[in-house]
This record gives sequence, structure tokens and C-alpha cells, in this order.
Amino acid sequence: MQTRKLVLIRHAQAADGPVDIDRPLTEQGLRQAAAIGPWLERNGLVPGAVLVSPARRAQQTWDRAAAPLEPAPTPTVDARVLDNTVEAVLAAVRETPEEVETLAVVGHNPAVRELVEFLDDGQGDPAARRTLDTSFPTCGVAVLDLATPFADVAPGAATLSVFAVPGD
Repeated sequence: MQTRKLVLIRHAQAADGPVDIDRPLTEQGLRQAAAIGPWLERNGLVPGAVLVSPARRAQQTWDRAAAPLEPAPTPTVDARVLDNTVEAVLAAVRETPEEVETLAVVGHNPAVRELVEFLDDGQGDPAARRTLDTSFPTCGVAVLDLATPFADVAPGAATLSVFAVPGD
């Protein structure tokens, strides 16, 4: 079976705001987000499908990241990503069509970090694991290798291969 990639992206730096869902990216966040797309291309990780939180900051992150990608996949806005729980995000991931080889999820902490911990088998990059043990900063990107279809993703079913913060 082919290896699939799950690319978990924490939205870029956001400004404060009275309504959480409407918080926009800061100027630094816009620059951070613009660095994601070229990083994905350089690493052969242009996704075939993308799930994005309905939060403005997550959608802006993907819009900036996707700008240089060819072809740029159209994101699916999924409220479960905004629910910000492992269970909700995992349910959305499990609905990914069989033909998708690389799925990106643009979401929020703590769910993105907790999902890495939930899925990681501990056999991947030790440096990536150490970084994630301390933080999952804004604009962080974790790449998990899966030997199963997305529908069958379960605890310990993935290997953390890369963690990076493009644009840092």
C-alpha cells in the first residue's frame, strides 16, 4: 500500500479580536502563511485535499499558502476543525476520499498538537518529536506518514517524519 501523508498546519499568527472566529492574521502572520506554500512544494507535499477551519485566521493562512501552488487545491471548510478536539478533527480526516495521497489540515492548537501525539508511533524523527514536546507554534507544520487509508487512521498508526515552521 502507498504511504499517505497527513500534513497538520497550525494557522499563522493572529491578531486579537472581540470574536474569536473573526480574528485576522497579523502582518507577521501573513508573511508566515505565505512561506508555507513554497515549503510544501520544496518538500513534495502539495496536498490533494485540504480541510480548513472556518475561522478567518485559518482560511487566510491557507489562502496565502496556496497562492503559489500549482495546482492549488480548493479547501473544504469544515466546522469540526474549529471544534478543536482530536475526535472532531480525526472524524473529518477519516472522511478523506481513498484517492487522496496527501491531506492538509489547517487548524488550531491544542487539537493539531494532540492529534500528532495521538497518531504518532514514536518511530519518527526524534528532533521533530522533541520540538513538539515543548510547543506547536503558529505556522508550524507537522508531517505524518500513514501506511493505512485515511478512513482507518487510529492511535499509533502514523510516523512523524517532519516538523517545521516555514518562514522562521
